[in-house]
Amino acid sequence: CLSRLLFWASLGLLLVFLGILWVKMGKPSAPQEAEDNMKLLPVDCDSKTDEFCQAKQKAALLELLHELYNFLAIQAGNFECGNPEKLKSKCIPVMEAQEYLANVTSSSSAKFEAALTWILSSNKDVGIWLKGEDPSEMVTTVDKVVCLESARPRMGVGCRLSRALFTAVTNLLIFFWCLAFLWGLLILLKYRWRKSEEEEQAMYEMVKKIIDVVQDHYVDWEQDMERYPYVGILHVRDTLIPPQSRRRMKRVWDRAVEFLASNESRIQTESHRVAGEDMLVWRWTKPSSFSDSER
Repeated sequence: CLSRLLFWASLGLLLVFLGILWVKMGKPSAPQEAEDNMKLLPVDCDSKTDEFCQAKQKAALLELLHELYNFLAIQAGNFECGNPEKLKSKCIPVMEAQEYLANVTSSSSAKFEAALTWILSSNKDVGIWLKGEDPSEMVTTVDKVVCLESARPRMGVGCRLSRALFTAVTNLLIFFWCLAFLWGLLILLKYRWRKSEEEEQAMYEMVKKIIDVVQDHYVDWEQDMERYPYVGILHVRDTLIPPQSRRRMKRVWDRAVEFLASNESRIQTESHRVAGEDMLVWRWTKPSSFSDSER
């Protein structure tokens, strides 16, 4: 049964490992989806109606957003993969992004702001996040935009594979630690159950020995071999348990005494003064004729 359990657990871990790798490697269609959304941009040519103007405006805006998307994706990917450029964050400041686009596309600040305005007003996902001073709050106007961040960092195959392996191994280690904890807890519970059963069995054996000692003492008293019909509880303990075992057997002895007080009607617990000291004693209360017949 344990072998089958380990086999299925290993198979499940393999499937989980492969699933994590597939998820962490990412979906290759995501950047293409963002580019397709960019192609749906409205034509920013409100004051002119000729087709040439509209085509130029559309091409310029599309080029601007493509460059912005690629720039942010590469920067975010570099930040995630070792950060060779020592970036403070993968959220690129607005001025830095604007300067980059001005150098690459020679676009004006008005075109840059127009692109940001469309991103804010559009409900399409183009893979670019606009963030303000408080990243948890949603930005509604261009003047509140502090930095731009790519929603889909562009990472190399080696980086993505290493990150996927790291995540998979981390999750597997967490799973193994949890499994080891549960296994250890099960072993501890089984040990406690076994010790409890052994202790209960030892308690019943101790009760039987106590009954025999008290009964024998009562029979000896009837034959004038003992001075008193009762025997001290501590005396019985010292008779049955060696000195070196009394600390270890203390719990067994206490449970046996409690069991006799609650469940044994033939033994009565009394308090007597013996040798000038008060002590608890046991007295056998069953008639001697029955005792002799049983023995």
